[in-house]
Amino acid sequence: MRLARIAHAGGVAFAAIEGEGSDAEVLEIAEHPFGRPNFTGKRWPLADVRLLAPILPTKVVAVGRNYAEHAAEFGNEVPGSPMIFLKPSTSVIGPNAAIKLPAVSERVDFEGELAVVVGAQPLRRISASRALDFVLGYTIANDVTARDLQKADGQWGRAKGFDTFCPLGPWIETSLDPADLALRTEVGGEVRQDSRTSLLIHKIPQLIEFISGVMTLLPGDVILTGTPAGVGPITDGQQVSITIEGIGTLTNPAQNA
Repeated sequence: MRLARIAHAGGVAFAAIEGEGSDAEVLEIAEHPFGRPNFTGKRWPLADVRLLAPILPTKVVAVGRNYAEHAAEFGNEVPGSPMIFLKPSTSVIGPNAAIKLPAVSERVDFEGELAVVVGAQPLRRISASRALDFVLGYTIANDVTARDLQKADGQWGRAKGFDTFCPLGPWIETSLDPADLALRTEVGGEVRQDSRTSLLIHKIPQLIEFISGVMTLLPGDVILTGTPAGVGPITDGQQVSITIEGIGTLTNPAQNA
């Protein structure tokens, strides 16, 4: 099932998406997307609604240097344990919303990633062997980074925490094996990243075990699993499109703040 969050003439709601292309429709969900959906009976063509970020997490937990080639392109070592950091919930935006490039940064980079959405149960100290049982589904993320500020600060909170620096979407796919999916990022129509999730150093079950051993993951929280090689700068007017096999494409324009 594809779960989305939409804006329509009557307000904002969670919805399920059925069909493909011009025949796709959205079916409004009465409350939240966890568990078996309770549908209201309202439906619209997908073209008649606006897709928002599919979930509003209490926190976004991201993983650095989780592809060997990405670590190598910056001359960094691969960490023995997952290297985690937080992006604020206020950095989250949805499909087609603008990534605002802050005036204080001279280089803002895209980072295409597979994202994991936590399901209905809070997770604390969950073993890797059980971890995937507690996942709602998977979506696409762009871990936008002010690269020059990251280097200048020596830590990542400011560089990765600006408003609009965490596009998510276009929806959550609940029926997906994340082990080996193609991931491709295009900027202005040019392919910049072309990899597979099978190359993740720390796999998703191990990430959930590690992170839930540090902090409680709440329903709807999001884990960004890391970006492959090929990251680079984006400038005003460019469009970033990240495609992950089995999910779809997340597209956002870059715009000077």
